[in-house]
Amino acid sequence: MQQLDIFADSRDVMLRNAVLDELQRRDMDGARTARDQLAAGYPDDGALSAMRVLVRELERKGERASATPFADHAALAIARRHLEEEVVPAARRVLPPQTVRAWLAPCWSSLAQRAAALPFRGADHRAESHAEMHAAPLWLHAGEWAAAHKSVDGIESWWRIPAPLAWMTEARYRMGGLDAAWPLLAELAWLGPRRFATVLSELGEASLDALWRRFDAEFPGSGEVEDYAWFPAWLLVVKPVLSGRLREARVQRDQAASRACALLGEILRREHEGDQHELVGLRQELSRLHEGLFDIYMATRKVRHR
Repeated sequence: MQQLDIFADSRDVMLRNAVLDELQRRDMDGARTARDQLAAGYPDDGALSAMRVLVRELERKGERASATPFADHAALAIARRHLEEEVVPAARRVLPPQTVRAWLAPCWSSLAQRAAALPFRGADHRAESHAEMHAAPLWLHAGEWAAAHKSVDGIESWWRIPAPLAWMTEARYRMGGLDAAWPLLAELAWLGPRRFATVLSELGEASLDALWRRFDAEFPGSGEVEDYAWFPAWLLVVKPVLSGRLREARVQRDQAASRACALLGEILRREHEGDQHELVGLRQELSRLHEGLFDIYMATRKVRHR
């Protein structure tokens, strides 16, 4: 008979593992019973408080109120705060790291369903937190990309507002990859550079992260987050193969960075056609928009023609 390991097979470890097993199966009754057994035998166990939160979350999902639509944005804010400040930390405290996201997905999905009827109000409020009180970012947390896409699509002129544009950008990326997201990434950089930086960090796309680091190292800007508005134009200089995808982005004529990107697209086209006469004027215009970007562009042409 195999000898028991007094550490691996001690009663507190077995009881704790029993709770975790039931939690990962999302078995409310089983998790509650296992939690009570652990609490009876080891009331001071360090994992009990987090386990109680997770068991209570499973219990809440079994209640009728858990499917009731939110009456207003304030009710959603309370529920979201509870999930972010209590449930998420508890899950990270006791569940295996590789299972946390999947375990939390139904929690986010439930909030999104209950928030589905609430209108987007970020465009009418200055506080950034107001914009987050919408179903779309909740669907993204849940990993339900098509539902997030549909939710954003229901917001009037979403492409003119940084928050929903950022949500749609992530949804497009998750559904179709980087190639599908390039036009929206460009539009987001112009419209909301800070949101753009946040989305890039959340996507975790290795090739995009490499370009981002290179931009930070090479672009002669102010060093502020607003520099990211020039990322699409710079991208055309270092990766002209993307000109076709970035041409699909909606140009914002009131923003110099957006006009520079469109101008570089035209310059690349003229270079391909060998139209040297028109290139002189276009290059002068690019220099007026951003001298540092123009210098980077010209440096690549000098190298090419050595």
